[in-house]
Amino acid sequence: MPPDITGTRLRVVPHAAGVYLLQLESDDGLNRLSLELLRRVGECREVFPGARRFVLTGNDSSFSVGADLNAISRLDAATAWDLARQGQHWLNRIATSPIPYVAAIGGYCLGGGLDLALACRARLCAEGVYLGHHGAKLGLVTGWGGTQRLPRLIGSARSLEHLLAAKGWSAELALQQGLVEAVVPRTRLLAASFALSPIANISE
Repeated sequence: MPPDITGTRLRVVPHAAGVYLLQLESDDGLNRLSLELLRRVGECREVFPGARRFVLTGNDSSFSVGADLNAISRLDAATAWDLARQGQHWLNRIATSPIPYVAAIGGYCLGGGLDLALACRARLCAEGVYLGHHGAKLGLVTGWGGTQRLPRLIGSARSLEHLLAAKGWSAELALQQGLVEAVVPRTRLLAASFALSPIANISE
C-alpha cells in the first residue's frame, strides 16, 4: 500500500494457516499514526475474513510513536474532536474484531501507538522495550481510548500514576503489571506472537 500523509505504510504478509503479519513501515522508522492508517489496520478484518489472527508490529526501534504531534498542534477544537472520535471508532473495530489482533512490540510504543497496542487482544514485547503515555508533559491527554482500556488491564490507581505523571513502563514492569502477556528475546518476538495460545473471546 502507498504511504499516507504520515509516511507510514501498512504491509500485509500472509504467514501460515490463516495468520497475517501487519507490518508498520516508515522511512524514519517512527511509524507515526493517522486516521487513514488506523482505517487500513481496522479494515483487515473485512479484507481477510478467513484469517485466524493478525499480528501487528513495527520495527526493532519503534512499534509506533503515535500521532504526528506537529499536525496535532495545528488542530482547532472541531478537528481535534473529529480526530479523537474517528480514532476511537477504528480502535474499537480492532478491539471488537472476531479475528484477534496481537501486538508484537519490538521498539518504542508511545502515545497513540500504545492506544493501538491496547486495542489489540494481546500484547507481547521484546526485552528492552519501553512503553508510555507522555502526553501530560505536553499538556495532552490521549484521545483514542487508552484512558479506558488501560485501567481494565492494570487498575485505575496505576493508570492514573502513568497518565498524569507521564511515567512509562520497561518491558519487565509492563509484564509485572499485566500490560503485556509476555516478554521474549527480540529474535523470538514474531514467532512467539504467531504461536500464542488461543486467545480469549472478546471482553468488550
